Amino acid sequence: MLTILKRIVDEFNRQPMLEKALDKVARMVKEAMQTECCSIYLSDDENRHHLLMASDGLAINAIGSVAIGYDEGLVGLVGEKEEPVNIANARFHPRFLVTPQVHEEAYNGFLGAPIIHQRKVLGVISVQQSKPGLFDESEVAFLVTLAAQLGAVIAQAEAREAIDRAENPALKTRSRALKGVGGSNGIAIGSAFIIQPHISFSSIVPKRTHNIAREIIRFKQAVKKTQQELKVLSGKMTQILPSDTSAIFDVYNHMLNDDSLGEKVQAQIHNGWNAATALKIVIESICSEFEQMEDSYIRERITDIRDIGQRVLGNIVAKELARRALPDKLILVAEEVTASMLAEFPREKLVGVCSIKGSNNSHAAILARALGIPAVMGVEQLPLNNLDGRKTIIDGYSGHVYFNPDAIITREYQDLKAQEQELDSLVKSIAHEPACTADDVPLSLSINTGLAADFEVVRGINADGIGLYRTEIPFMVRNCFPSEQEQFLLYERALNAYPNKPINMRTLDVGGDKPLPYFPIAEDNPFLGWRGIRMTLDHPEILLVQVRAMLRANVGRGNLQILLPMITSVAEVEECLRLIEQAHKELCEELGKQIERPKIGVMLEVPAAIYQIGLLSKMVDFFSVGSNDLTQYLLAVDRNNSRVASLYDYYHPGVLEALHHIIQRCHKYSMPVSICGEMAGEPIGLLLLLAMGYRHFSMSAQNLLKAKWILKHLSITQAESLLAQVSDMSSPQQVRTSAIKMLDELGLGGFIRAGK
Repeated sequence: MLTILKRIVDEFNRQPMLEKALDKVARMVKEAMQTECCSIYLSDDENRHHLLMASDGLAINAIGSVAIGYDEGLVGLVGEKEEPVNIANARFHPRFLVTPQVHEEAYNGFLGAPIIHQRKVLGVISVQQSKPGLFDESEVAFLVTLAAQLGAVIAQAEAREAIDRAENPALKTRSRALKGVGGSNGIAIGSAFIIQPHISFSSIVPKRTHNIAREIIRFKQAVKKTQQELKVLSGKMTQILPSDTSAIFDVYNHMLNDDSLGEKVQAQIHNGWNAATALKIVIESICSEFEQMEDSYIRERITDIRDIGQRVLGNIVAKELARRALPDKLILVAEEVTASMLAEFPREKLVGVCSIKGSNNSHAAILARALGIPAVMGVEQLPLNNLDGRKTIIDGYSGHVYFNPDAIITREYQDLKAQEQELDSLVKSIAHEPACTADDVPLSLSINTGLAADFEVVRGINADGIGLYRTEIPFMVRNCFPSEQEQFLLYERALNAYPNKPINMRTLDVGGDKPLPYFPIAEDNPFLGWRGIRMTLDHPEILLVQVRAMLRANVGRGNLQILLPMITSVAEVEECLRLIEQAHKELCEELGKQIERPKIGVMLEVPAAIYQIGLLSKMVDFFSVGSNDLTQYLLAVDRNNSRVASLYDYYHPGVLEALHHIIQRCHKYSMPVSICGEMAGEPIGLLLLLAMGYRHFSMSAQNLLKAKWILKHLSITQAESLLAQVSDMSSPQQVRTSAIKMLDELGLGGFIRAGK
């Protein structure tokens, strides 16, 4: 089974056209199961039918023309039930659909399995046999396993083909969006710029070329570069290994000769493939041949072949990437976008972000919101190697991404972007006004920050301070821990940005999705591991240096407040307070004067802390709710995992109940509390939090003016009526639907979707 599954996945990687890959798979499955017919149908939600895309056993002229409705036939039954259907005599089943053009009258036994990816039925695979009778359990298990594997590869192949069709006039169809989750609201139109840290043969999408001579030169240059690298490696290894062991590099060089690997690759280039694709075809073909051989020594050489092929491939792609110029409107596309990537590009050129990994509250999405850059996360089917330089549209509201969009889609989004810009101009008209509701209830709106670029963004915005200064970002974009003096200069700038207004500086919060490149933390479950205050308490030398830098920057200013992340117990707070007191005492002695002690706050983001509000209120000065991690931990959802991204939702009844409980407990103990998670910057979240009793909000600078406008156009009573409506609702979608209806009625719908 494993062999055929691998061959099928390889077939999808090798074949540029989905139909051809499916045709080959149908033949392979028929042979493997020793049955008389195998057919593959793909689902079309728009027309609500399953289209026959490949078959070995049904009439050839039926392929691509026979469509079975979602509520018709046995194929439709498989899709409806979302489970395998095994029938002894299909022609006598009440759901049997007579379709003369497929010529299936000779078949009786039927077995079908749904092809599902991320809860969505993509199609159906079926096998048939002439003799009546059920397929046995092992055959059912095989087809189900195969269908599960097909789901992911078909989804990726469909995405790849949608992109190819958009750029090929002969295949031109209406542009189809790839779907992820909106990470940062807004629309971006620009050119895709691909960052791919690791190039592998599986990531190479087959591409044709018309310039044979250029591709042969590219290949030969890559081979020459690889030979030079091998020579250097061989020299190093000869010094530490016996000559017979280091002779492997001589074997590698021999493989690269024109009469060996090189000749075969050049032959594929002459067949019309580009250099990377030609190399992929040859390496995979050689490996496949070696896998069939009985000689164990020869089979073990597969590793050598893949290694040398990988080295040449890296040099082919590296040279191509090095020649790239930055487009004026750059949309960053990567497997996983990081803070250092965002910092690498000029802000005036970076207009959008698209990531294979991550969710709407991964750290990259939060940073994109802070910079006001539209972002879509978790677009799992992106064929990275086939996207560089393509015209791209990012819809951060819906999570849609278009590569090579047609003229109609482009015009639609250009119009929506123009409306979005009109709305931005409108909200800027109240930039200097204080925040309050329509019934004049005063509110506090602060910003979340951490990037130097944020301070440019917030100029001219009347914010009430910094509700969350993420001190980890300067740590993440360096190659070592910043010194006390470097931190002092950063914190001084932040405190000066809003004189006489509170600046909440969170102590170092790394781990989870915020790694330090020079201090790696390898854990099976990093979000439940060594992160936040747990790490800094284990390394007090890091925390003490940071606190000293904060206290020094606060001298003569007095607006510093220190925020402690990931608190789970009273003991942790006690130890933090002891270290802060130690740093304070040291500085007073060094400066020869008494300096001000800042207020200390605790982040409420671990559920355990919620139930210790009474105890913690006796130890600290204020609380700040981190809705991002709180939601993650309450729902047991890794907010970076795109497979479960749809389960991560602020509007889950359990999360709303917890947030309501927090504000009630804080009122009971007369404790100041703000909310600094991303929920505070969302229109729906803002309404619900306001109704619960929250009055201090912190959000990205890009969302602050929009929040101010929304609050000015609704009353506390209206917000409370929404909370009353949703309090008994059982699903986040119901909550969202009710809130959207209210926003639309208030003329505020443009803040939750593209356009006005």
